[in-house]
Amino acid sequence: MQDEWQWVEAIVPQMVSKLTTRFRVLRGIAQLQPVGRRTLATQLACTERTVRTTTDALATLGFIQMTVRGMQITPDGQRLLTGLTPVMATLAGRQQQERELAQRLGIAHCTIVAGDSSQPNGSLSALAQGAKGVLADQLPTGASTVAVMGGHTMATVAASLTPSLSNQRQLLFVPARGGIGEAPEIQANAVSAQMAQRTNGQFRSLYVPEQLNVQTYKSLFAEPAIHAVLQLIEQSTVVVHGIGQALAMAQRRNIAPDVIANLNAAHAVGEAFGVFFDAQGHVVSELPRIGLGIADLATKSLVIAVAGGSEKGTAIQAYMHLAPAQTWLITDQGAADFVLKK
Repeated sequence: MQDEWQWVEAIVPQMVSKLTTRFRVLRGIAQLQPVGRRTLATQLACTERTVRTTTDALATLGFIQMTVRGMQITPDGQRLLTGLTPVMATLAGRQQQERELAQRLGIAHCTIVAGDSSQPNGSLSALAQGAKGVLADQLPTGASTVAVMGGHTMATVAASLTPSLSNQRQLLFVPARGGIGEAPEIQANAVSAQMAQRTNGQFRSLYVPEQLNVQTYKSLFAEPAIHAVLQLIEQSTVVVHGIGQALAMAQRRNIAPDVIANLNAAHAVGEAFGVFFDAQGHVVSELPRIGLGIADLATKSLVIAVAGGSEKGTAIQAYMHLAPAQTWLITDQGAADFVLKK
């Protein structure tokens, strides 16, 4: 059953949280009946507003009844509770694993989706749907500037987004760093543009090369058009990024052979934001690029890292030594099992 939750979350991103709340309330009524809303809210450690909204829905569906003595479960409600208990136990197991993974990595939250994207039949779609769900749940209402990195995973996330993400939101997407030099469809500019297009949002592009020398870096930074976009990137409140394997990323970016040799010698295992690091999270090399760096993430209210596959397990675990505490990791079962079994 655990594998099927990704499809539930894909079609209704808030379904799991709503289901969990309704199940807790229904079980609480069954245990305490007849019970009033205030007492139930106290016992469940939630707000009276949550209890009121949930019990109204359960009553409308015929699973509880309101009496002068308090709320009571109906026969249909009891049958539902019996049938849902093993389902919720499976879900609770996954949620416990997410908490354990977040604790192991020292970050705020983890979402684990089914599958192993490293396998021959694996795909990035479940990771993308997981990221879509977290964005739908966590993005605040009103205006937000979202800085995004490039890469295959980020491009898949972009393709999964829909206009519903912009409900009561005004979204501006910007590339987190300059990235001309990669395949056009996975550059940060292309990813941010697709995210804007898919959500009816806005975007701004940053046209600078992938790798720069110091003199070129300084001259481009002074250009008014580039400086304006860099200010938007700096002011972003949300960042969505991937985590790569060191040598794969170095080769994808056509880094010089001698630099790749140095990465091998330094035992680099992962890369994020142009920073290469070893298994202990020690930085072994850094590309001079315009835009956000890992240190800048500490000031962002929401940082979502999307990476999965057992082959990336080492890179994911290593990066978390550098990641800000508020990071929300979207990963798959393959990577989660790799980290938790070490």
